[in-house]
Amino acid sequence: MTGPGATPHDTAAGPRAVRVGERPISASLAPQHVLVLGGSGFVGRNVVARLAGAGHRVTVLTRRRAAARHLILLPTVDVVEGDPYDRATLERLAVPATAALNLVGVLNERGAETFVRAHVELPKLFVDVCKSAGVQRFLHMSALGADTGGPSRYLRSKGEGEAMVAASGLATTIFRPSVIFGRDDQLTNLFAKLSRLFPVILLGAAEARFQPVSIGDVAHCIVHALDDDATIGQRYNLCGPKVYTLRELVRFAGEASGHPRPIIGLGPAAARLQALALEILPGGLMSRDNLLSLSRDNVCDGPFPPVFGLVPTSLEAVGSSWLGPEAVTSHYDVFREHSGR
Repeated sequence: MTGPGATPHDTAAGPRAVRVGERPISASLAPQHVLVLGGSGFVGRNVVARLAGAGHRVTVLTRRRAAARHLILLPTVDVVEGDPYDRATLERLAVPATAALNLVGVLNERGAETFVRAHVELPKLFVDVCKSAGVQRFLHMSALGADTGGPSRYLRSKGEGEAMVAASGLATTIFRPSVIFGRDDQLTNLFAKLSRLFPVILLGAAEARFQPVSIGDVAHCIVHALDDDATIGQRYNLCGPKVYTLRELVRFAGEASGHPRPIIGLGPAAARLQALALEILPGGLMSRDNLLSLSRDNVCDGPFPPVFGLVPTSLEAVGSSWLGPEAVTSHYDVFREHSGR
Protein backbone atom coordinates (compact mmCIF):
# COMPACT_ATOMS: atom_id res chain seq x y z
CA MET A 1 0.00 0.00 0.00
CA THR A 2 1.21 3.48 -0.73
CA GLY A 3 2.09 5.18 2.52
CA PRO A 4 5.11 7.38 2.91
CA GLY A 5 5.24 8.85 -0.59
CA ALA A 6 7.94 11.22 0.62
CA THR A 7 8.14 14.67 -0.88
CA PRO A 8 10.93 17.24 -0.59
CA HIS A 9 9.62 18.67 2.68
CA ASP A 10 10.07 15.41 4.61
CA THR A 11 13.03 15.10 6.98
CA ALA A 12 14.20 12.33 9.27
CA ALA A 13 13.21 14.45 12.23
CA GLY A 14 9.67 15.05 11.00
CA PRO A 15 7.92 17.92 9.17
CA ARG A 16 10.22 20.62 7.92
CA ALA A 17 10.65 23.88 9.81
CA VAL A 18 8.57 26.87 8.81
CA ARG A 19 10.50 29.57 6.98
CA VAL A 20 10.35 33.19 8.10
CA GLY A 21 7.17 34.82 6.87
CA GLU A 22 5.26 31.55 6.56
CA ARG A 23 2.30 30.61 8.66
CA PRO A 24 2.88 27.81 11.15
CA ILE A 25 1.86 24.37 9.90
CA SER A 26 1.78 22.66 13.28
CA ALA A 27 -1.55 20.86 13.49
CA SER A 28 -2.77 21.89 16.91
CA LEU A 29 -6.34 21.20 17.88
CA ALA A 30 -7.21 24.87 17.34
CA PRO A 31 -9.85 25.35 14.64
CA GLN A 32 -8.49 26.11 11.19
CA HIS A 33 -9.90 28.11 8.31
CA VAL A 34 -10.03 25.79 5.30
CA LEU A 35 -10.50 26.99 1.73
CA VAL A 36 -12.17 24.20 -0.26
CA LEU A 37 -12.48 23.69 -4.01
CA GLY A 38 -14.95 21.01 -5.09
CA GLY A 39 -16.98 21.40 -1.91
CA SER A 40 -20.40 21.21 -3.58
CA GLY A 41 -19.95 17.70 -5.06
CA PHE A 42 -20.78 14.33 -3.53
CA VAL A 43 -17.44 14.01 -1.73
CA GLY A 44 -17.19 17.72 -0.96
CA ARG A 45 -20.57 18.03 0.75
CA ASN A 46 -19.73 15.20 3.12
CA VAL A 47 -16.20 16.39 3.85
CA VAL A 48 -17.28 19.98 4.48
CA ALA A 49 -19.99 18.81 6.88
CA ARG A 50 -17.36 16.79 8.80
CA LEU A 51 -14.97 19.76 8.88
CA ALA A 52 -17.72 21.98 10.26
CA GLY A 53 -18.63 19.33 12.82
CA ALA A 54 -15.00 19.28 13.96
CA GLY A 55 -15.16 23.01 14.64
CA HIS A 56 -13.26 24.28 11.60
CA ARG A 57 -14.27 27.34 9.65
CA VAL A 58 -14.74 26.50 5.97
CA THR A 59 -14.97 28.61 2.83
CA VAL A 60 -16.35 26.79 -0.22
CA LEU A 61 -15.81 28.33 -3.64
CA THR A 62 -18.32 27.04 -6.17
CA ARG A 63 -19.59 28.09 -9.58
CA ARG A 64 -23.21 27.73 -8.46
CA ARG A 65 -24.11 28.59 -4.88
CA ALA A 66 -27.39 26.69 -5.26
CA ALA A 67 -25.43 23.46 -5.77
CA ALA A 68 -24.11 23.85 -2.21
CA ARG A 69 -27.45 24.74 -0.63
CA HIS A 70 -27.14 21.99 2.00
CA LEU A 71 -23.87 23.49 3.22
CA ILE A 72 -25.39 26.94 3.68
CA LEU A 73 -27.20 25.53 6.72
CA LEU A 74 -23.89 24.95 8.53
CA PRO A 75 -22.97 27.89 10.79
CA THR A 76 -19.18 27.79 10.24
CA VAL A 77 -19.38 27.39 6.45
CA ASP A 78 -19.30 30.26 3.95
CA VAL A 79 -20.35 29.39 0.40
CA VAL A 80 -18.97 31.81 -2.19
CA GLU A 81 -20.13 31.80 -5.80
CA GLY A 82 -17.31 32.37 -8.25
CA ASP A 83 -14.97 30.89 -10.82
CA PRO A 84 -12.38 28.58 -9.20
CA TYR A 85 -10.08 29.17 -12.18
CA ASP A 86 -9.99 32.92 -11.50
CA ARG A 87 -6.72 33.76 -9.75
CA ALA A 88 -7.97 37.01 -8.24
CA THR A 89 -10.92 35.24 -6.61
CA LEU A 90 -8.70 32.51 -5.23
CA GLU A 91 -6.19 35.02 -3.91
CA ARG A 92 -8.88 36.99 -2.10
CA LEU A 93 -10.30 33.88 -0.42
CA ALA A 94 -6.86 32.46 0.45
CA VAL A 95 -5.82 35.49 2.52
CA PRO A 96 -7.63 34.44 5.74
CA ALA A 97 -7.18 30.68 5.19
CA THR A 98 -4.79 28.49 7.19
CA ALA A 99 -5.29 25.37 5.07
CA ALA A 100 -6.50 24.42 1.60
CA LEU A 101 -8.35 21.36 0.31
CA ASN A 102 -8.70 20.42 -3.36
CA LEU A 103 -11.51 17.96 -4.11
CA VAL A 104 -12.10 18.85 -7.76
CA GLY A 105 -12.38 15.91 -10.13
CA VAL A 106 -14.27 15.01 -13.30
CA LEU A 107 -15.01 11.51 -14.58
CA ASN A 108 -15.78 12.61 -18.14
CA GLU A 109 -14.61 15.49 -20.29
CA ARG A 110 -17.24 17.97 -21.44
CA GLY A 111 -16.30 20.86 -23.70
CA ALA A 112 -13.59 23.01 -22.13
CA GLU A 113 -13.71 21.00 -18.88
CA THR A 114 -10.98 18.52 -19.78
CA PHE A 115 -9.11 16.14 -17.51
CA VAL A 116 -5.95 18.22 -17.84
CA ARG A 117 -7.74 21.45 -16.94
CA ALA A 118 -9.49 19.98 -13.87
CA HIS A 119 -6.78 17.63 -12.61
CA VAL A 120 -3.57 19.48 -13.53
CA GLU A 121 -4.10 23.14 -14.33
CA LEU A 122 -6.53 23.89 -11.48
CA PRO A 123 -4.47 22.27 -8.69
CA LYS A 124 -1.36 24.02 -10.07
CA LEU A 125 -3.16 27.37 -9.87
CA PHE A 126 -4.43 26.53 -6.37
CA VAL A 127 -0.94 25.56 -5.20
CA ASP A 128 0.56 28.74 -6.63
CA VAL A 129 -2.06 30.90 -4.92
CA CYS A 130 -1.55 29.13 -1.60
CA LYS A 131 2.21 29.63 -1.78
CA SER A 132 1.77 33.34 -2.53
CA ALA A 133 -0.73 33.74 0.32
CA GLY A 134 1.39 31.81 2.82
CA VAL A 135 -1.11 28.93 3.15
CA GLN A 136 1.26 26.02 3.80
CA ARG A 137 -1.14 23.16 4.61
CA PHE A 138 -2.54 21.60 1.42
CA LEU A 139 -4.75 18.48 1.20
CA HIS A 140 -5.41 16.98 -2.22
CA MET A 141 -7.81 14.35 -3.52
CA SER A 142 -6.26 12.16 -6.21
CA ALA A 143 -7.44 8.67 -7.20
CA LEU A 144 -6.34 5.09 -6.69
CA GLY A 145 -4.39 4.08 -9.78
CA ALA A 146 -3.38 7.65 -10.66
CA ASP A 147 -0.32 7.27 -12.86
CA THR A 148 1.30 9.49 -15.47
CA GLY A 149 1.76 6.31 -17.53
CA GLY A 150 -1.76 4.99 -16.88
CA PRO A 151 -4.06 3.46 -19.52
CA SER A 152 -6.56 6.34 -19.62
CA ARG A 153 -6.46 10.12 -19.88
CA TYR A 154 -8.28 10.27 -16.55
CA LEU A 155 -5.62 8.28 -14.68
CA ARG A 156 -2.74 10.04 -16.43
CA SER A 157 -4.09 13.50 -15.58
CA LYS A 158 -4.72 12.47 -11.98
CA GLY A 159 -1.15 11.17 -11.80
CA GLU A 160 0.27 14.39 -13.22
CA GLY A 161 -1.71 16.55 -10.81
CA GLU A 162 -0.76 14.38 -7.84
CA ALA A 163 2.95 14.52 -8.73
CA MET A 164 2.83 18.29 -9.07
CA VAL A 165 1.17 18.71 -5.67
CA ALA A 166 3.64 16.34 -3.98
CA ALA A 167 6.58 18.33 -5.40
CA SER A 168 5.12 21.75 -4.54
CA GLY A 169 7.06 22.26 -1.32
CA LEU A 170 3.83 22.76 0.65
CA ALA A 171 2.86 20.63 3.65
CA THR A 172 0.78 18.21 1.62
CA THR A 173 -1.33 15.14 2.27
CA ILE A 174 -2.64 13.25 -0.76
CA PHE A 175 -5.59 10.84 -0.70
CA ARG A 176 -5.99 8.11 -3.33
CA PRO A 177 -9.40 6.47 -2.82
CA SER A 178 -10.92 3.63 -4.78
CA VAL A 179 -14.47 4.29 -5.97
CA ILE A 180 -16.47 5.92 -3.17
CA PHE A 181 -19.90 4.75 -2.06
CA GLY A 182 -22.54 6.51 -0.01
CA ARG A 183 -25.86 8.30 -0.26
CA ASP A 184 -26.00 10.18 -3.59
CA ASP A 185 -22.91 8.42 -4.96
CA GLN A 186 -22.45 8.01 -8.72
CA LEU A 187 -21.79 4.29 -8.40
CA THR A 188 -24.43 2.28 -6.57
CA ASN A 189 -27.26 4.71 -7.33
CA LEU A 190 -26.61 4.49 -11.07
CA PHE A 191 -26.61 0.70 -10.97
CA ALA A 192 -29.81 0.68 -8.93
CA LYS A 193 -31.46 3.04 -11.42
CA LEU A 194 -30.43 0.88 -14.38
CA SER A 195 -31.80 -2.18 -12.58
CA ARG A 196 -35.16 -0.46 -12.18
CA LEU A 197 -35.26 0.59 -15.83
CA PHE A 198 -34.07 -2.51 -17.69
CA PRO A 199 -34.98 -6.20 -17.42
CA VAL A 200 -31.41 -7.24 -18.31
CA ILE A 201 -28.11 -5.42 -17.71
CA LEU A 202 -25.53 -5.53 -20.51
CA LEU A 203 -22.20 -4.82 -18.86
CA GLY A 204 -18.80 -4.04 -20.32
CA ALA A 205 -15.68 -4.83 -18.26
CA ALA A 206 -17.83 -6.99 -15.99
CA GLU A 207 -14.80 -8.57 -14.32
CA ALA A 208 -13.02 -5.29 -13.53
CA ARG A 209 -12.10 -5.26 -9.83
CA PHE A 210 -12.78 -2.52 -7.28
CA GLN A 211 -12.41 -2.07 -3.52
CA PRO A 212 -15.04 0.59 -2.77
CA VAL A 213 -14.58 2.84 0.25
CA SER A 214 -17.22 4.62 2.30
CA ILE A 215 -17.63 8.38 1.93
CA GLY A 216 -17.79 8.57 5.71
CA ASP A 217 -14.38 6.92 6.00
CA VAL A 218 -12.86 9.19 3.36
CA ALA A 219 -14.23 12.29 5.11
CA HIS A 220 -12.91 11.02 8.45
CA CYS A 221 -9.41 10.63 7.00
CA ILE A 222 -9.35 14.13 5.56
CA VAL A 223 -10.50 15.76 8.80
CA HIS A 224 -8.05 13.64 10.81
CA ALA A 225 -5.15 14.60 8.54
CA LEU A 226 -5.83 18.28 9.03
CA ASP A 227 -5.04 17.90 12.73
CA ASP A 228 -2.19 15.39 12.48
CA ASP A 229 1.29 16.48 11.42
CA ALA A 230 2.26 12.82 10.99
CA THR A 231 0.25 12.83 7.75
CA ILE A 232 2.28 15.66 6.19
CA GLY A 233 4.19 14.50 3.14
CA GLN A 234 2.19 11.28 2.88
CA ARG A 235 0.07 9.67 0.17
CA TYR A 236 -2.66 7.31 1.33
CA ASN A 237 -4.50 4.65 -0.65
CA LEU A 238 -8.03 4.36 0.76
CA CYS A 239 -10.06 1.18 0.20
CA GLY A 240 -12.92 -0.63 1.85
CA PRO A 241 -12.74 -4.11 3.38
CA LYS A 242 -13.85 -6.09 0.32
CA VAL A 243 -12.91 -6.47 -3.34
CA TYR A 244 -15.75 -6.74 -5.86
CA THR A 245 -15.98 -7.25 -9.58
CA LEU A 246 -18.08 -4.73 -11.45
CA ARG A 247 -20.62 -7.53 -12.01
CA GLU A 248 -20.87 -8.08 -8.25
CA LEU A 249 -21.37 -4.37 -7.57
CA VAL A 250 -24.17 -4.16 -10.14
CA ARG A 251 -25.78 -7.26 -8.68
CA PHE A 252 -25.59 -5.85 -5.16
CA ALA A 253 -27.18 -2.55 -6.18
CA GLY A 254 -30.00 -4.32 -7.99
CA GLU A 255 -30.74 -6.66 -5.11
CA ALA A 256 -30.50 -3.93 -2.44
CA SER A 257 -32.93 -1.73 -4.39
CA GLY A 258 -35.39 -4.59 -4.82
CA HIS A 259 -34.77 -5.05 -8.56
CA PRO A 260 -32.41 -7.97 -9.12
CA ARG A 261 -31.63 -8.42 -12.81
CA PRO A 262 -29.69 -10.87 -14.99
CA ILE A 263 -26.29 -9.46 -15.94
CA ILE A 264 -24.70 -10.27 -19.29
CA GLY A 265 -21.00 -9.47 -19.58
CA LEU A 266 -19.87 -8.05 -22.92
CA GLY A 267 -16.70 -8.99 -24.74
CA PRO A 268 -14.03 -6.35 -25.45
CA ALA A 269 -15.34 -5.31 -28.88
CA ALA A 270 -18.97 -5.08 -27.74
CA ALA A 271 -17.89 -3.19 -24.61
CA ARG A 272 -16.08 -0.60 -26.75
CA LEU A 273 -19.15 -0.15 -28.94
CA GLN A 274 -21.35 0.24 -25.88
CA ALA A 275 -18.95 2.82 -24.37
CA LEU A 276 -18.91 4.78 -27.64
CA ALA A 277 -22.71 4.82 -27.79
CA LEU A 278 -23.05 5.92 -24.16
CA GLU A 279 -20.36 8.55 -24.67
CA ILE A 280 -22.42 10.15 -27.43
CA LEU A 281 -25.71 10.03 -25.52
CA PRO A 282 -26.50 12.63 -22.84
CA GLY A 283 -26.03 11.62 -19.22
CA GLY A 284 -22.39 10.55 -19.21
CA LEU A 285 -23.06 6.94 -18.18
CA MET A 286 -19.83 5.63 -19.74
CA SER A 287 -17.04 6.68 -22.08
CA ARG A 288 -14.24 4.95 -23.91
CA ASP A 289 -11.81 6.58 -21.49
CA ASN A 290 -13.77 5.13 -18.54
CA LEU A 291 -13.46 1.72 -20.15
CA LEU A 292 -9.69 2.13 -20.43
CA SER A 293 -9.53 3.01 -16.72
CA LEU A 294 -11.37 -0.24 -15.96
CA SER A 295 -8.56 -2.22 -17.58
CA ARG A 296 -6.53 -1.70 -14.40
CA ASP A 297 -7.68 -3.19 -11.07
CA ASN A 298 -8.79 -0.51 -8.62
CA VAL A 299 -7.73 -2.26 -5.42
CA CYS A 300 -5.31 -1.56 -2.57
CA ASP A 301 -2.20 -3.63 -1.95
CA GLY A 302 -2.31 -3.35 1.83
CA PRO A 303 -4.53 -2.64 4.85
CA PHE A 304 -6.32 0.59 5.62
CA PRO A 305 -3.78 3.19 6.87
CA PRO A 306 -3.58 2.68 10.65
CA VAL A 307 -2.86 6.37 11.30
CA PHE A 308 -6.58 7.09 10.82
CA GLY A 309 -7.67 4.71 13.57
CA LEU A 310 -10.72 3.14 11.98
CA VAL A 311 -11.98 -0.13 10.56
CA PRO A 312 -13.31 0.59 7.05
CA THR A 313 -17.06 0.35 6.55
CA SER A 314 -18.47 -2.43 4.39
CA LEU A 315 -20.90 -1.68 1.57
CA GLU A 316 -23.27 -4.44 2.77
CA ALA A 317 -23.50 -2.83 6.22
CA VAL A 318 -24.85 0.50 4.98
CA GLY A 319 -25.94 0.19 1.33
CA SER A 320 -29.59 -0.55 2.03
CA SER A 321 -29.90 2.72 3.98
CA TRP A 322 -30.00 4.63 0.68
CA LEU A 323 -30.66 1.93 -1.93
CA GLY A 324 -33.57 0.16 -0.26
CA PRO A 325 -37.17 1.00 -1.24
CA GLU A 326 -37.80 2.34 2.27
CA ALA A 327 -34.79 4.68 2.23
CA VAL A 328 -36.21 8.17 2.70
CA THR A 329 -33.68 9.81 5.03
CA SER A 330 -33.34 13.50 4.23
CA HIS A 331 -30.07 15.00 3.05
CA TYR A 332 -30.54 17.58 5.77
CA ASP A 333 -30.66 14.90 8.47
CA VAL A 334 -27.35 13.50 7.24
CA PHE A 335 -25.64 16.89 7.23
CA ARG A 336 -27.04 17.79 10.63
CA GLU A 337 -25.65 14.52 12.02
CA HIS A 338 -22.13 15.15 10.68
CA SER A 339 -22.13 18.82 11.64
CA GLY A 340 -23.13 18.12 15.23
CA ARG A 341 -26.42 20.01 15.00
